[in-house]
Amino acid sequence: MHCHRINELLDLLNQSWQQTPDRSLVAMLTLIAQEAGHNDDLTTLSDDTLIYQLKMRLEESHAPIPGLAKDSEDDFKAAILRARGIHSAKK
Repeated sequence: MHCHRINELLDLLNQSWQQTPDRSLVAMLTLIAQEAGHNDDLTTLSDDTLIYQLKMRLEESHAPIPGLAKDSEDDFKAAILRARGIHSAKK
């Protein structure tokens, strides 16, 4: 894991851990893994899964998935036209 990812992981873990500071590190990681649906050994938990779950557990339950909000379109028809190179005028 690269240094910037370790820092991101530690920042996210710290934010979540503040909510339940009485848990041990292993108990906290086990809880996060279970929330992510990972029931195997913790050694098989990927960094990406851990970071993603830590990001999502800090969000509202209806919040968009990080990285997908930028691709969201309110007006599907306008998005299709724009993808085809046709720019429609808004009314």
